[in-house]
Amino acid sequence: HRRFDYRPKTDPYCQARYTFCPTGSAIPLMKEEDVIEVYRLQAPVWEFKYGDLLGHLKIMHDAVGFKSSLTGKNYTMEWYELFQLGNCTFPHLRPGMDAPFWCNQGAACFYEGIDDAHWKANGTLVLVTTISGTMFNEMAQWVKYDNETGIFYETWTVQASPDKTSTVWFDSYECSKFVLRTYQKLADLGAVFKKIQTNYTSIVLFSGEPIYLGNETSIFGPQGNKTLAAAIRDFYNPFKPHQSVREFFVDLFKIIDRVILNHQFYLFYNLEYWFLPMKSPYLKIIYEEVPLPVGSKASFGL
Repeated sequence: HRRFDYRPKTDPYCQARYTFCPTGSAIPLMKEEDVIEVYRLQAPVWEFKYGDLLGHLKIMHDAVGFKSSLTGKNYTMEWYELFQLGNCTFPHLRPGMDAPFWCNQGAACFYEGIDDAHWKANGTLVLVTTISGTMFNEMAQWVKYDNETGIFYETWTVQASPDKTSTVWFDSYECSKFVLRTYQKLADLGAVFKKIQTNYTSIVLFSGEPIYLGNETSIFGPQGNKTLAAAIRDFYNPFKPHQSVREFFVDLFKIIDRVILNHQFYLFYNLEYWFLPMKSPYLKIIYEEVPLPVGSKASFGL
């Protein structure tokens, strides 16, 4: 996933249905000698049944919790889309504008408190490691860097086949990837993680080798490719970015329909368009284990 120099200003056209990070606060500076518990938080985004087509989808949202032993305060840190999921997955086709218009950014949100009931009722709230105040403060610096340079949310993972060792053409960039990056950073700083099973959701598209098409200017600009521009607009036409989670899944099934009928998908990734020659099983929602990390430097006890 490409890193960017800075986060662009958001366009006023992009309106969020729910305010992003409404109670967010700055990450506090912890005392070096503090001992901080780190929790894995996971809960279903929404329990959804669609006839017998896909049965029960395990679409989970992931976050990290912290508890300071010196102050007794709890904190939650998560990463999610600024303008909701639909906007990160589908563009707006605006009148008078040739190019599809994307309202797509994701960012970290940090706030005091852990909503125990939310995470425990349907999901997971488990202690995964313990870190020092110093490690927490170093992690906070890294979060700032990660947040300023990894700015686009990416819904899809694209790979060659369902086989575990198959080529991954494009990796998703969403809430669980942020949690995994955070764990890895803590492991690199010396955190030792417990040996527990941890699973994450991926929405995976299956495709032959992707074909690079160009960027917005080269396709939709004055010297652009009119035929290709029309095909991309036509592909995105049925989808509506401003929508509820429920409507998002209805659109997801429209995509499956189109993709299976035409074996094609147009992907917008890091500001570039790609054509995916789709192949069976086309799309899968996978809930699979990703082990907790092992640090890159010698670990030490706390």
